[in-house]
Amino acid sequence: MGLRALGPATLAVVGAIERGHAGEDVLVACSGGADSLALAHGVRLVAARRGFAARALVVDHGLQEDAAAQAALAVARLRAAGMDADRVAVRVRPDGSGLEAAAREARYRALAEDRHPGELCYLGHTLDDQAETVLLGLARGSGTRSLAGMPARRDGFLRPLLGLTRATTRQSCRELGLDWWDDPHNTAGRFTRTRVRHAVLPVLEAELGPGIAAALARTSALAREDADALDQLAAAVDAPDELPCATLAGLPAAIRQRVLRRWLLARGAGELTRGHTLAVAALVTDWHGQKWVEVPGLRVVRNGGVLVARGGQG
Repeated sequence: MGLRALGPATLAVVGAIERGHAGEDVLVACSGGADSLALAHGVRLVAARRGFAARALVVDHGLQEDAAAQAALAVARLRAAGMDADRVAVRVRPDGSGLEAAAREARYRALAEDRHPGELCYLGHTLDDQAETVLLGLARGSGTRSLAGMPARRDGFLRPLLGLTRATTRQSCRELGLDWWDDPHNTAGRFTRTRVRHAVLPVLEAELGPGIAAALARTSALAREDADALDQLAAAVDAPDELPCATLAGLPAAIRQRVLRRWLLARGAGELTRGHTLAVAALVTDWHGQKWVEVPGLRVVRNGGVLVARGGQG
């Protein structure tokens, strides 16, 4: 199919893929939903023009009764369109982070294991997904890095559709005559992201006007630039085993917190909160004779003019 025969939404998908493609072979993560189907067929069209290898992997999480059948149907439809596609089943083991996070971890692990050397894995996240991620980060109060949302590219994964809306990918599927599957989990109110998608964002659009998702996506790009710059500045600060208080005291708070977090993690700290790093920072910025500060896995002591991390007390 030539580009002139494509509809405007499909042209937008193809354009986004071409802008992000740098000559690599592509593995598309496809769920059978509209976003990943539009991505898979867009990649197929671009691959035919540019001559790179492209294939799809459908991950079956086994979380619905018909999950295996839906995954097999997605594979069959991709193959019928001329794209190499396979299915892989994963076991989702929920832990304290919840079912959504466990499913995501299982999916990314399967994709990373299946990816060939030199191949990039393309993910179908859209501008709407980015907006939801920013709102979730804002609700958690977890800082600039969380507000930065999902990166366009990291660790062999690429998200070429982050600048396009979910409406665009659905319209692309309509233009191509593709039937997609709506995962029931995407409408299940027990999941936080689902409530953001179907309750929170529509209210914001209604009360503040259209364009909220695009504004949140722009915010993520700005936050990512800031977070990257701050991380680079913090990485340039020497953080030896015995960390000089004078070094920390002279740093802006945003840099000091990052240096402390890196230093604590390098010494074997467990999961750290902002409260933990603030308490350690107080040994420098609000020193009045505190004996020590406990963080997960460590006890931090001010010894003269340096901070020393020792094994925690359980």
